[in-house]
Amino acid sequence: MKPIPMTRRPLVAALAAISLLASAGAALAQAPAKLKVGLMLPYTGTFAALGIAIENGFRLYVSENGGKLAGREIEFFKVDDESDPAKATDNVNKLIKRDNVDVLIGTVHSGVAMAKVAKDSGTLLIVPNAGADAVTGPMCAVNIFRSSFSNWQPGYAMGEVVAKKGHKKVVTITWKYAAGDESVRGFKEAFEKGGGKVVKELSLPFPNVEFQSLLTEIAASKPDAVYTFFAGGGAVKFVKDYAAAGLKKSIPLYGAGFLTDGTLDAQGADAEGLLTTLHYADSLGTPRDNAFRLSYAKTFKLQPDVYAVQGYDAGQMLGIGLGAVKGDLSKKAEFAAALQKAKINSPRGPFSISKSNNPVQDIYLRQVTGKENKLIGIASKGLSDPGRGCRL
Repeated sequence: MKPIPMTRRPLVAALAAISLLASAGAALAQAPAKLKVGLMLPYTGTFAALGIAIENGFRLYVSENGGKLAGREIEFFKVDDESDPAKATDNVNKLIKRDNVDVLIGTVHSGVAMAKVAKDSGTLLIVPNAGADAVTGPMCAVNIFRSSFSNWQPGYAMGEVVAKKGHKKVVTITWKYAAGDESVRGFKEAFEKGGGKVVKELSLPFPNVEFQSLLTEIAASKPDAVYTFFAGGGAVKFVKDYAAAGLKKSIPLYGAGFLTDGTLDAQGADAEGLLTTLHYADSLGTPRDNAFRLSYAKTFKLQPDVYAVQGYDAGQMLGIGLGAVKGDLSKKAEFAAALQKAKINSPRGPFSISKSNNPVQDIYLRQVTGKENKLIGIASKGLSDPGRGCRL
């Protein structure tokens, strides 16, 4: 039997096919693994709207980049933290140990327990809201960053404002928890430095909203002004109760911006004219902010607020750091160094990252006009949290 001769053309085609298959296999082998992002945010309870806005903002940035950051496709995992610090350790461990996430994004309520787990495990954490001073103070770490604020920042800025207005005696009121205590502490530091005196510090347990007895105490104290920290549903009720008690007409109310951010629809006319300080306002009018607001509104059929901005900027920060390390999150020092050198082009205005990994940013003075927190001016320019206790 004679052998069947193989012509050159089929041989070349066969070799080309084999080469193509080998190349495809190599490409698949070299494709970067998906980046697992764990969202630990409130999706129920007092702060549910805040959690949703943060997730929306983060997803918007990812979608603007084709669903990938530094070439790595993003895969999301979610846990409802229920705004319950007692469940924080269990919740964050679900994401780290069960889902094996590479990055943690959370939370809204005090993030100290989450930061401790992230620090101990070495998991990259970007905090898109929780302002607990400890996160970028004593709990600071090379793998922990914040895209929002420290509780001290807006409080300190408002302390400067209220002192400059000539008020001498102020009563403060807040929930008795880290955010409230630290916001009041920042306010008091600046206000008393400016010549004023905090004559009474009132508080009630979180998330209690029975304000009546404390409002009676405020009326009896007859201060020049009141400073407050409340957010979400509690902020809505406080503003309405303050007005209903007749205090709005006689004692000016000032607050950290969370008092009126994301709450104006529910507060209605009772919020009109209130002055607050925050790192964002509804009417910045910059090209960057205008483009962000339009994109967010088109995508989610909602108007963005400060929480959406913080979620968006958490995405930006992750993208900048990942780009610097070419997607390799094991290079923690290089990731941190890149962020600390960056000027982040945020809808809030450009900001940088301090040595303790907290934003250095302008804090705006805003006034409620209709359903907007309108920009009045800059309360504190380039305000950096002191980062007390950080040993990076």
